[in-house]
Amino acid sequence: MATLQQLADLVGGKVEGDSGLEISRVSPIDSAVEGDITFLSNPKYLPLLSESNASAVIVAPGVKSAGQSLLVCANPYLAFARILTHLHQSPTRRTGILPGSHVAETARCSDNVTIHPGCVIGENVAIGSGTILYPNVIIYDDVEIGENCILHAGSVVREDCRLGNRVILQPSAIIGSDGFGFAPDGSRYFKIPQVGVVVLEDDVEIGSCACVDRAALGETRISRGTKLDNLVQIGHNVVVGEDTVMAAQTGIAGSTKIGNHCTFGGQSAVTGHVRVGDNVIIAGRAGVTNVLEGDEKPQMFSGLPAIPHKEWLKASMSFVKLPRMRKEIKTLQKQIEQLQSKLEES
Repeated sequence: MATLQQLADLVGGKVEGDSGLEISRVSPIDSAVEGDITFLSNPKYLPLLSESNASAVIVAPGVKSAGQSLLVCANPYLAFARILTHLHQSPTRRTGILPGSHVAETARCSDNVTIHPGCVIGENVAIGSGTILYPNVIIYDDVEIGENCILHAGSVVREDCRLGNRVILQPSAIIGSDGFGFAPDGSRYFKIPQVGVVVLEDDVEIGSCACVDRAALGETRISRGTKLDNLVQIGHNVVVGEDTVMAAQTGIAGSTKIGNHCTFGGQSAVTGHVRVGDNVIIAGRAGVTNVLEGDEKPQMFSGLPAIPHKEWLKASMSFVKLPRMRKEIKTLQKQIEQLQSKLEES
């Protein structure tokens, strides 16, 4: 429970209406009731505002009230996320090392660490204060885990990998599996030992069933603040810059360098040994096969191979016309042949 003014102070907004209004939860605009706050970040939902029973609405400057009190801020979606966290995120209980977990004698667990049943913690592991390991998390030998991390059920961190502070691994995320490296040996393949590591910097989140492969030599690095969705594959020796986001089923092949603040749509892919610059946006299902230079302003690329989005839109308009154009070209070819034949006769 919080007053509307308290929530406005939390997100740096201002109140238009009853600042003392008590708010208990955040709800969708079409199902909110009295005591709820909702948000409006997309103009297409503006008609629903007059029908909403919410007591208050988070809006951008310029939106008029339909009877509710308003919390006005520059970024309603960000304000929604912060208020949702404030009102709904229950505190996590810290319970220490629970029976049913196995922690090696050489492991070093700081104060306030929680390790649930089924977890296996290897030799010489270091775990920072406030970190929580949910059931069946497996930590191999010589791993370092920072403070206030959350490793959900079934996640695995293999040997020598390093996690910074406030890292989140969703269920079944795999950190440090072998990179896909095989040397041709006649008709067979010889496995190349993957002796490098994975480094996840502070505030990185890895989605469920996502895999970040260890380097063949050196390290695979996911930089500060980057978020990977479920089922994302990061190959060996990849470096992903800061504050980059990747939607589900994105795949980054080995030794590729990704810049800061990039966005990857679902099922997008990048081939190995290329570079993607800062502020690049890769549309869903696009495939990057060459170097994409970044810029201070976001640049969007689409298609396979990925080209600037505006060029791809122009090209895509021609796709549906191709069958008709093919017929027209055949007709023109016949006409040209007929003309050439007449010229030869004359």
